[in-house]
Amino acid sequence: MKKGDNLINKVKEKITIHEIYRQPEDQITITVDRNDLPETVRILYYDLGGWLSSMIPNDEREINGNFALYYVLSMEGGKMTPEDELPQDEKCWITVKTFIPANDPTFPSVTLKVPAAVWYEREAYDMFGLTAIGLPDPRRLVVSDDWPEGLFPLRKDAMDYRHRPDPVDHKDEPEAKFLKPEGAGVLDVPLGPLHITSDEPGHFRLYCDGDTIIDADYRLFYQHRGMEKLAENRMNYDQMGYLAERVCGICGYAHAIGCIEAAEKAIGLEIPLRAQAMRVICLEIERLHSHLLNIGLACEVTGNVNAFMHIFRIREFSMELAQLVTGGRKTYGNVVMGGLRRDMTGTEIKKSLELLEIIEVQTKEVWDAVMDDKNQVERWKGVGLLDKQVARDFSPVGPNIRGCGFKRDSRYDHPYDFLTQLDFEIPTEDGCDVFARETVRYRELLESVSIIRQCFEMMPGGLTVIKPQTMIKPGAYAIGNDEAPRGENIHWIMHGNAQKVFRWRCRAATYNNWTSLRYQFRGNTIADAALIVCSLDPCYSCTERVTVVDIKSKKTKILNYQDLKRYSQSSKNHPLKNM
Repeated sequence: MKKGDNLINKVKEKITIHEIYRQPEDQITITVDRNDLPETVRILYYDLGGWLSSMIPNDEREINGNFALYYVLSMEGGKMTPEDELPQDEKCWITVKTFIPANDPTFPSVTLKVPAAVWYEREAYDMFGLTAIGLPDPRRLVVSDDWPEGLFPLRKDAMDYRHRPDPVDHKDEPEAKFLKPEGAGVLDVPLGPLHITSDEPGHFRLYCDGDTIIDADYRLFYQHRGMEKLAENRMNYDQMGYLAERVCGICGYAHAIGCIEAAEKAIGLEIPLRAQAMRVICLEIERLHSHLLNIGLACEVTGNVNAFMHIFRIREFSMELAQLVTGGRKTYGNVVMGGLRRDMTGTEIKKSLELLEIIEVQTKEVWDAVMDDKNQVERWKGVGLLDKQVARDFSPVGPNIRGCGFKRDSRYDHPYDFLTQLDFEIPTEDGCDVFARETVRYRELLESVSIIRQCFEMMPGGLTVIKPQTMIKPGAYAIGNDEAPRGENIHWIMHGNAQKVFRWRCRAATYNNWTSLRYQFRGNTIADAALIVCSLDPCYSCTERVTVVDIKSKKTKILNYQDLKRYSQSSKNHPLKNM
């Protein structure tokens, strides 16, 4: 019996499956009627222990006359308790596929049964014009509210992208739609669109009763760059790696690996062991500098500048390590289909091991000092609580989910490259708050040092790259996954003609973390808002000001970034005074 067959047979007991297709051995696609879509996803998600990792709308009209939807589930067990976890040899990916007729581009919403699907289904309409019937929140997600009706950018016949569209007259631009709770004394606090812990745009609104946040809403995608469309039928797979690593400035290597491995898996290409080990090393180096960055910011946003400076001093060693491994402080330009572009010398490996020792020792020293600071610990504890059931419902990833006690990690559930040869732990914490998430990051830093050290000590000989000898069959598709610093990245590629990409779907880790953020805001104060967002470690391509609206008087007050930051650090000069 093949991996996943037990799970598929349980679905067959309740749902008619029209086709079963295997890409790699652990990736199974089942095709069902669109009316059976919600129940099929629900069975896999809640009854059989799946997590929603991605959803891919696809314009396949030139192939079969239809649109298609692919709901990708990571089958690993619900993990509410240790007993819920699936055995390692049963873990797999199951994708639920359904066709959507071109003359009736509608489908029943999965969100009503699996809340984690809400953003995916909103995006399906924005980009493809596929309407989820019964979707509780049908607002725009990716495109702006003044986007022309009937223009869906990722349809194959959407527009001629060689021509620049006419300028938009913002004079009559509609106001962005936000959820808004009603009630006496509720304050509306927008943050954005230009965020409190980074340099990218996102518009947050916090609804407050006095100083207490009772709900939140947010609009993102102010810098949607159209990268998926850019790749279609234009780029070969080495060029795709260059594009994918520019999805994110911090974890670009993880995106390049996910993208290229999707293409490699679709043709069954096995890369050399030395390249596998070096890919793992680079991924863990990204985790080192990213986690050090976030822990430092989580200290700085609460006023602990001393800890911030020491942590960033240590982070410099991780950047030196990246330069030894890849030739540059940023790990761009090293991933190609079939392996890696650059090898390491024995001298570079020796120097890397010395840097690892420095990073490990000094990180422990600074973390111990942070834990001895009672004020710092108190600012982290009990803030930004994420209920375990909410986490189960929305499929967050990375430290956000592991800080709730769930042992979810792609390196553990779906190991890739050289990871099957290594010994490592997946840190979890049960606090469900900022303290738990930052503690997970600290413990992961030490695990990353151990993983890199093991890779160097066990480094295989041989080549770091091989040229693919297999032509890629048009229509073949596969998933590429890895565990980026912020969590699981998912890249889905369908191959087209002339060795080019027909459809590329990139799902960054933060995408799955956004939907549960509003629950983390609830019950906290405005002073905690910046810290809560920071603990999520968002990557979005940040909030420059805050507007406070008193629902009783209808008066508003706009705060700049420095006002909010001072209040976050000292809790003085309450922003709601003198309104």
